Amino acid sequence: MKTGVLMIHGFTGGPFEVQPFADYIEEKTSWLVKIPTLPGHGEKLDLKNKSAASWMMAAEMALKELKKQVDRVIIVGFSMGGLIAMYLAMRYKIEKMVLLSAAAKYISAAQILEEVRVAAADALKGQLANNPLFHLYEYKLWHTPVSSALEFLRVVKMVEPYYDKLTLPVIIVQGKKDGIVPFAAADHIFKQLGSIEKEIIHSENGQHLICYSDDCEDWFARVLSFMEESR
Repeated sequence: MKTGVLMIHGFTGGPFEVQPFADYIEEKTSWLVKIPTLPGHGEKLDLKNKSAASWMMAAEMALKELKKQVDRVIIVGFSMGGLIAMYLAMRYKIEKMVLLSAAAKYISAAQILEEVRVAAADALKGQLANNPLFHLYEYKLWHTPVSSALEFLRVVKMVEPYYDKLTLPVIIVQGKKDGIVPFAAADHIFKQLGSIEKEIIHSENGQHLICYSDDCEDWFARVLSFMEESR
């Protein structure tokens, strides 16, 4: 039985966000792994006039193509990609789902402001170039129209009422030091999901880009074990 894995990146991101885990899966298995780039995303952001519907449609088309090539599909969704993964799982037969730093319910404005405050403090000390988040945010702030942020919220609102309708096996990975999605968001999803078989992994030092956490090899192995288990 051939297995396919569809990995969906996050808002203003690209395949690089999940690439380390994709590489790990390809190294350990013979599975077919696909990571579509959502419209307006990738190395050069061009989000103007891009809609939530276009992101979901792109992911759905990628899923349909993958389903033609394999017998079972597992979806891995990172951040906003976790919401899109849930949307697809509501509409198609999906074997299992993995949610990484899933941006469900809300994004923590308080955490973002705290990180901006730290960056500002670094700027006053002349150390801004040393703040690892500054350059990422700087680029995204200049290249993310307000309209596309509203489209992101559309994705959130579209999926949230249906968490309890999802019954497939799910594993969630959430970093305790995630500055974008609050730690409580993972617990919120976990409690709301209708799945009987569900698990949550807390990464002690994991930040939002969880696939680059210093303990990623540990949770990579745990999640792959979950993915490999037959139902």
